[in-house]
Amino acid sequence: MSIERVRWLLGGLAAALLLALTVAPAAQAAFPTLYDGDVPCAEQPSNGNVRLCAGKTTTWDHVTKIDLNVVLPPQPSGGADGPYPVIGVFHGWGGSKIGLDDARVQKWAEAGYAVFSMSDRGWGNSCGGSDPDRILKAATACKEGFNHLMDDRYEVHDAQYLISVLADEGVAEPKKIGATGVSYGGGMSMALATLRNRTMLPDGSLVPWKSPGGKEMELAAAVPQWPWTDLAYSLMPNGSTLDFVTDSPYKGPESKARIGIEKASFVTGLYGTGLATSNYSLTDKEADLNGWYTLINSGEPYESKPQTQEILDQITTYHSSYYIDHSRPPAPLLIQNGWNDDLFPVDEAVRYYNRTRAQYPGDPISLFLMDDGHARSQNKAADEALFLQRENAWFDHYLKGTGPEPSSSAEALTTTCPKESASEGPYKAADWQSLSPGEIHLDGVPAQTIVPGAGDPSIGKAFDPIATGDACATASGADQTGVANYRLPVPAPGFTLLGSPTITADLATTKVDSELAARLLDVLPSGEERLVARGLLRPGSGGSGVVFQLHPQGYRFAGGDTLKLELLPSDAPYARPSNLQTPITVSNLRLRLPVLEQPGSLGGLVEAPSDPRVGPPAAGNPGSGPTAGAAKPGVAFLVRRLVAGRKAVTLRLRCRGGDCSGRVRLAVKKRKLASGTYSIANGKTPKLRLRLTKAGRKLVAARRLAGSKALPVKVQLRDAGQPAPQKLSRRLRLRGHS
Repeated sequence: MSIERVRWLLGGLAAALLLALTVAPAAQAAFPTLYDGDVPCAEQPSNGNVRLCAGKTTTWDHVTKIDLNVVLPPQPSGGADGPYPVIGVFHGWGGSKIGLDDARVQKWAEAGYAVFSMSDRGWGNSCGGSDPDRILKAATACKEGFNHLMDDRYEVHDAQYLISVLADEGVAEPKKIGATGVSYGGGMSMALATLRNRTMLPDGSLVPWKSPGGKEMELAAAVPQWPWTDLAYSLMPNGSTLDFVTDSPYKGPESKARIGIEKASFVTGLYGTGLATSNYSLTDKEADLNGWYTLINSGEPYESKPQTQEILDQITTYHSSYYIDHSRPPAPLLIQNGWNDDLFPVDEAVRYYNRTRAQYPGDPISLFLMDDGHARSQNKAADEALFLQRENAWFDHYLKGTGPEPSSSAEALTTTCPKESASEGPYKAADWQSLSPGEIHLDGVPAQTIVPGAGDPSIGKAFDPIATGDACATASGADQTGVANYRLPVPAPGFTLLGSPTITADLATTKVDSELAARLLDVLPSGEERLVARGLLRPGSGGSGVVFQLHPQGYRFAGGDTLKLELLPSDAPYARPSNLQTPITVSNLRLRLPVLEQPGSLGGLVEAPSDPRVGPPAAGNPGSGPTAGAAKPGVAFLVRRLVAGRKAVTLRLRCRGGDCSGRVRLAVKKRKLASGTYSIANGKTPKLRLRLTKAGRKLVAARRLAGSKALPVKVQLRDAGQPAPQKLSRRLRLRGHS
């Protein structure tokens, strides 16, 4: 071979090698792996070339391995590959990480989002029941990998940490993060939105949410579906949540409410699912799901068992978004709950919504309510498609900055039967209360007594979410002996219930651990009845003017039907019967039904909304009720920051719905710092100046001298427009002078 031929071959080889070196990077994925090489990525030709990154990596504790998916958009042909806005989508109880089997994930990735999902601790291959790491390496990799029951310090912290690593690796935009998920994933989304730009450490303290590389992180939007906000209330309600008050903690605004009533069929089913497929700790008392379940099922009296309050403190402090420090507004929230969801009903959303709207009137927060969720929900495809439009618009605006700003509103589709029939609506209003401009009353009924053990078990089974799971199920509409029954004929053309049925009554009982179950029913012309709404109350010692509510509902009562309210000693098998039930006598009952119709409709049957705290008018004198002729008082609520000078505290109260008056008190533990009265005209937001007590001046001075910039305080508002004092936790900023 000639020298020239050799040179030509060598030159061609060199050119080919140079071409390969320059072309190869463009042909390879820009993100061949994630999480420092732990998680490989691969194009998915059958899914439009989106890239799936799947595998396990170690979380923030440097021990526990979390199984995750990250789905990236198709590799761009030109321009930068990332960072992308991220949507975190989280699984429900009994589930695991979500991937391309969810159509939303595919569409979000195609639309330019990176989609993150993980198997939470104790589920799937994150040390779940069948994870090889748990079986083979339990002493190391899964030492802390057990189910912590959606703990802000563990599962929520995992999600924040793993998303923040994506920011360090150039995949995620650090302040364009969204979160969504159903049920257990809805609880995750609520917690992430409430924390927003903070992380809760294992000791319970809150610190700024930062990536391992120091990037400041923040959740920009959340769309929780079927979430809880108070896990204790959703599993063992006591009747303390009211949809017309600003603050609804588990023990009530005065901390006097008792431990509630177990949703037995649901709790048993959930516990069994976890026992079979998850990983419950046998040693950690702060995640003792076995012990908690045993105590709940031991029944009343709960208050006599010291561990009861310890469990309640755990559940409210670390597992419920409602109790996370809310001195800062949450991320923009679109919350979706379902009318017939007996596990996490609509009041789980309304509780959080009311307080947020009052505390941060301008903060974006919306409700979307429909027949969707856990059993007995119907989950109609058309309704879910409409909600998906709202969800996409929410994320597109807050994560990408595209599309108009969604309005802060309350939107509702109603329950209809049979399932094949289209839902009515959507009905939309500026806020929750405005969804129902009218009200229908049922009152003037003689006293009735609820007898222990009364109630037909076959009817209870027909309406149980686990046994039947059907919102349209019917049972015999005959009145049951030993049960309090109340009926109202429905005139033509009927009316639409849209809100929380509210009962005001005098209750007489001899045992504080009795229970009262309420069912609102639609008795059809056939004589069969359908469950419309239900509620559980622990009445304690009873008394006059007791106010409690059934779970909200959107449902049309047809003309010719009969609306029926029944009060029972238990709603078994859905609810666990009390160990200590005694008779309950109900008198002076008034049932208020918020409706879609305007006041004056149905020949005057529909009235303007009234104050739920006021009982029925005196017999024979409709105008002689306690507030006859009086203007309805407004409601005052705290806005903006509290600031302390050397001698006084300044704050602002906003008044809505009428003129406001009352008293405000600030304290640290039980030590009073300042107090004073207020009188505010409707719509005004004046600045109030409260003089510090002598003890308050000393405490503020000492904290300022120690270098503190703020002081945690308890604020109590005794407002004429509220049935009970508001009790709020706030931070009092410390300034050098008044």
